[in-house]
Order: sequence, then C-alpha cells, then structure tokens
Amino acid sequence: MAAICVFCASSRTLDQRWLDLAAETGAELARRGHTLVSGGGCVGMMGALVDGARAAGGRTVGVIPQALVDLEVADLASDELLVTDGMASRKTVMIEKSDAFLTLPGGLGTLDELFEVWTTATLAMHAKPMVLVDTDGFYRPLLDWLATITDQTFLKPAGLDLLTVTPTVATALDALEARLP
Repeated sequence: MAAICVFCASSRTLDQRWLDLAAETGAELARRGHTLVSGGGCVGMMGALVDGARAAGGRTVGVIPQALVDLEVADLASDELLVTDGMASRKTVMIEKSDAFLTLPGGLGTLDELFEVWTTATLAMHAKPMVLVDTDGFYRPLLDWLATITDQTFLKPAGLDLLTVTPTVATALDALEARLP
C-alpha cells in the first residue's frame, strides 16, 4: 500500500480527545495496510499516532531533526528512524518518503508542514494527494481565511482545490486512497 505522512501536534498539554484522534488515525492507517510516515516524535499526538499504528500492526517511519533527538523526544521504536540536520531537511525527507499527506489538528509546526507540502504541490513539484481533517471545525477559521485570499486572488482556486477537507479520519483516508495511483 502507500506511505502516508501525517502532520499533527506534539504538545504534551493537549486534551485527551486529540490524543485519541491521533491514536485512531494511526490504527486506521495500519488496518488499511499503509505505512505511517511521521515527524519522528514520541510525545503528544505524534506519540499517540505512532503508538496507535504499531498497536494495530502497522509500520512506522519517523523523520526527526538531530536537535529533537537531543531533547529525547525521538520515537526510538520506529521501524525506520531518519535523523536530519534540521527542520527544513526534515520536511524534504518527509515529502520524498511519502505518497500522500494527512493533516490532523496542530499548531505552528503542523501548519508549517502542511503549507510546505501544499506550496510545493501548487508549484507542480509533486502531485501527491493532501487531506486536512477538520475535526469539530478545528480548521474552519483558517479555511475561511483561505477562501478570502482566494477571492482576493492571492491564491488561485486551482491551488485551493489541491487540498481536500474532510470531517473524519475515515473520510480522509477514503479521499487519499481514491487519489493514489
């Protein structure tokens, strides 16, 4: 099957519902036979994500900068742990190793990863499917802003259309799988 990269939060202070969402995502990826590519962390949603995937028999690939390994937040249980020299090279490796991208709720790091993948897709540097999981309207303010900048022609409608938005993990994976070669 496919290598699906999941972007999500690594904060240690999140509500349990976000950790449960991440664990459910990892487990569902594994049940569907996909390899999980993640940011290589073992904390927050990222930790729950990889634990969920492994608990369901899935394969995990982590991509993490050395600075985060030094902070002892690396997912040392990964089937494959790739250590990069920084955040920029981490994103490059994640893009290269993945066939598709799924974004869960998160903060600045999650948005940085989403926008890197999305920007490179708008520049035709890849044609890999991207899905945003908008659980409980988490991303609604961002999506409203994106519609505004599209109306103002800062973003072309075709660029906006590259990102699929779904309310659940199951519909997100269905959308990704429908677009995989």
